[in-house]
Formats: sequence, structure tokens, C-alpha cells
Amino acid sequence: MLVSLDTPYVDTCAADLSLTLGGPERPALHVRDVTLPGDVRLRLRLLGASHQVVLTAPTPAAGAGLTETVACLPGRPPHLPGALHDEAGGYLFTATVLHPADGELRARIATLRADLTDDPYALVGVFPGDPDAVTAMAVRTDLPDGSVGWRTWHAYPQTNELVLTETVVALR
Repeated sequence: MLVSLDTPYVDTCAADLSLTLGGPERPALHVRDVTLPGDVRLRLRLLGASHQVVLTAPTPAAGAGLTETVACLPGRPPHLPGALHDEAGGYLFTATVLHPADGELRARIATLRADLTDDPYALVGVFPGDPDAVTAMAVRTDLPDGSVGWRTWHAYPQTNELVLTETVVALR
């Protein structure tokens, strides 16, 4: 699903981002609810300051309830780890910041928009002012039973940065 957002984004570059686990749902510009087999539910939330994913699942595992926020968070120093692995909680997060060659960011965003616009498990938000200012989320449906995951893309055309994140949560 592709949505045009009616607000400027708050974060202005990859260095402004932080990862937070837990906490409340933050005010969202757009929300997409996704239900997977086994009554696993994901709430994909576009924020003015990037994204939030809320996971709920009917299993007793540590990953059965999780809120992940990657955003520019007021009062919190920016810190986006390259990797975070919590074996006990079954949580694996990775983040990569790319600086594409000239023109490559625009091509990547065009491909991303084309691939995800009609995906029932995706949400793409386009911020005003630049068609390449995008935050996108897509639920992974290719993981084995007992795991759920998602990928995100945060494009900053003004700094020529593309932040890619990937999360996998073990539900058992």
C-alpha cells in the first residue's frame, strides 16, 4: 500500500535514528494491520519520525509481544546499532546505511515503490517535497513457521542515504 503523507518528516539523516524496544505506540501518520497464519498480528506504523512495528502473537514465547521503533526520538540520543541479537528473547535486528552512487537512490526507490505498492503485507509512505523521501515496511512471508519478520527502508534524498533494517523474531 502506497500512501502520501501530509507532514514533513522529522528525522533528516541516518545519524538521527535510534532503535527502541518496548514503550507505547507513538502517534502515527498511517497504520496498516496485518494478520498472518496462527493469529500473528503486526501493526505497521508510519511515524513522522520513521517507523514502528507492533507484534502480537498468541504464543507464550518472549517474542509474543514486541514493539520496535526506529525513529528520531526527542530527548533520546541517536543510536542505531548495526546488529542486535537477543537469543533469550528470540529477537534479531540488523541495520545498514547505504550511500548509493549518483542516481542510484532514485532508481532503488522507484523499484521499491513498484514492488511494494500492491503488496498486502507492506506499507510505503511518501513524504511531501521529494518523491524519494520514503519510509517503507514489508512483512516477510518467507520465514519458517515459528518466526516472523519484517524489512524497512528509510530514504533520505537530501543526504543520499538509504537505511535498511531487517528484524526476525522467533515465536517459539
